[in-house]
Amino acid sequence: EVMLTSERYKVQRLPFSHVSDSDVAFFECIMPGRVITNPEELKPFNVDWLKSVRGCSKLMLKPQTTAEVSQALRYCYERNLAVNPQGGNTGLAGGSVPVFDEIILSTVLMNQIINFDKVSGILMCQAGCILEKLNDYLEEQGFIMPLDLGAKGSCHIGGNVATNAGGLRLLRYGSLRGTVLGLEVVLADGSALDCLASLRKDNTGYDLKQLFIGSEGTLGIITAVSILCPQKPKAVNLAFLGCQSFTKVLETFTTCRAMLGEILSACEFMDEKCMELVERHLKLSNPVTGSPFYVLIETSGSNSTHDEEKLNNFLEQAMNSGLVTDGTVATDDKKIKTLWSLRERITEALTHDGYVYKYDISLPVGKLYDLVTDTRARLGQCAKNVVGYGHLGDGNLHLNITAESYSYCLLDAIEPFVYEWTARYNGSISAEHGLGFKKKQFIQYSKPNEAVFLMQRFKAILDPKGILNPYKTLPSSS
Repeated sequence: EVMLTSERYKVQRLPFSHVSDSDVAFFECIMPGRVITNPEELKPFNVDWLKSVRGCSKLMLKPQTTAEVSQALRYCYERNLAVNPQGGNTGLAGGSVPVFDEIILSTVLMNQIINFDKVSGILMCQAGCILEKLNDYLEEQGFIMPLDLGAKGSCHIGGNVATNAGGLRLLRYGSLRGTVLGLEVVLADGSALDCLASLRKDNTGYDLKQLFIGSEGTLGIITAVSILCPQKPKAVNLAFLGCQSFTKVLETFTTCRAMLGEILSACEFMDEKCMELVERHLKLSNPVTGSPFYVLIETSGSNSTHDEEKLNNFLEQAMNSGLVTDGTVATDDKKIKTLWSLRERITEALTHDGYVYKYDISLPVGKLYDLVTDTRARLGQCAKNVVGYGHLGDGNLHLNITAESYSYCLLDAIEPFVYEWTARYNGSISAEHGLGFKKKQFIQYSKPNEAVFLMQRFKAILDPKGILNPYKTLPSSS
């Protein structure tokens, strides 16, 4: 277990105040019994899910209402105390844990559903609701959440919005920038901004909510969300296919997009190395063996006969033209879940393989796997495994490198090579994980200086003292 310390990133603690006994007493007054100071209890909240970064916060607050978040922030602002907003702490860029001794403000108790309108499909809820629980609630009413990701059992919707999480359904339902209709946000000085609209259309002035979607808790703390939810599809089919080359993977994707059209809801790929790790470390069994690449295609629609016919026509075409050499299809829930777990649990399997260096890249789809091949060639025997998987439909590659242990030497071989490679093809160095703590100093590979400067100005306007999630997302302006 290796923790990236602030030294590696040459980060020094900014001149924020230190938490005093009178501060703790004040917080205890506004949220009695929900102020945590016990170091043992704080441990898990000071470390990220990947066990790659660790802070040393001595205080965690668990507000239940927006009013409490507001009071807490107003006080922190006056006292110049830094705050680290935290949801389910499932982030992959080190953005969800303190760097030094920032106060952790956890949304864990803000888990109330405010209301759901069955006619419009609009859900309003507090930021601390767990994604999977929201989805279960909606399924009972014939709807689903417009996003789905591997961490759904523990991630919070507020954190999903704050990081603009992508996930497995983006191909079909678009990003949170389109499905989030309104937000309630508490600003650094404690003022609450109620933009919790539940309208599909609203062109009155600047769309302020977009500033907070994907801002990783650096501009305000999201306390409630209004989100548009699609109807639960009546028919879901899943095809898990083996392809002999990445060129065939790409052709399979273009064929399925053309032939499945409006019912295509996900198109994912993984290489054989991913499959080996999932089988070895998680003991999952692969129904389709002996291929260098695997593609998972999901359809969601309202008419099972129509959808199955479309899928069968596509599979026939793919098999006859030699794009796909082997495959299996699932229509019942249990088999669908089993097949999805082969893709969803890759992250988990990787953590069992050693120390993981994770990269989340957007590239032109034709170039997606070249980065994996080039990285594998560059690292040779230095790495244990170099694997590639991800959202084919969105041009989003997850490049992961495992090694027996963390080493500066290996990191220097990977970075900035991976970022330079990505920039060469005008890709993004973070497709969906955000920049957090680990990637903020590489923002210039994806954004021009003018854009970064403008972002820093927004930060200065909304958080003049810089108390919200400091050391994250943006490079220091000095």
